[in-house]
Amino acid sequence: MSMLSDIFWDIFSLFAPRTCPVCGEKLPRHNIAVCTLCEVTAPLTNLWQESHNAMTERFWGILPIERAAALFWYVDGSEWREAIHRIKYSGAWLAAYNLGRWYGTILKESGNFDDVDRVVAVPLHWARRMQRGYNQSEYIAKGIAHSLGVEADTRSVRRYRYNRSQTTRHKTERWDNVEGIFRVRSPKKLNGKHILLVDDVFTTGATILSLGETILKATTGCRLSVATLAASRRGLGQKE
Repeated sequence: MSMLSDIFWDIFSLFAPRTCPVCGEKLPRHNIAVCTLCEVTAPLTNLWQESHNAMTERFWGILPIERAAALFWYVDGSEWREAIHRIKYSGAWLAAYNLGRWYGTILKESGNFDDVDRVVAVPLHWARRMQRGYNQSEYIAKGIAHSLGVEADTRSVRRYRYNRSQTTRHKTERWDNVEGIFRVRSPKKLNGKHILLVDDVFTTGATILSLGETILKATTGCRLSVATLAASRRGLGQKE
């Protein structure tokens, strides 16, 4: 970082200090997403290091997913879970973007996502987007795309049917709740691409499955991979 950049950063920090979205402590200048302590103690899944893992297994025989990973485990009561909640409901869009950048850097370093052409976030229905003010998964996707050096596509796929939140639903209800809710507006932009589907949390995978099926039916020659910010061990058939 240049001396000019250092001066700008110091001035900017006086008016808009960056804080860690996990613990709330002030972020060091060179940290992208979280403070040093949270970075070294993060409950990382390391799923990106394996071509076949517990997450890809959830799609076997249902949807052809080449790679699948989550950055950290979604644990009830943890500060990381609360960070997801703030990203989703409390306007922390910048934290979502910066966590995406950090995650994208990790995916790039793994070498398992080098052939991704485009990043597509799970879309929100316009009514829910207006209610929240933004789509948290879109900002995560933009951060990942930035680090991977590829395009974040926010226009080709839309959510056309409003469905109630998945949070309180049982597994079978989740599948029914997301059936047929997406449409591809620009299939030609996706034809022949390796698409990385991005969401905030992986539980049963129902939403990702519905989105992936919609894309494959509307396009030709597409390949799919999945990256979520967090994943539930229970959703992957593991003990908490």
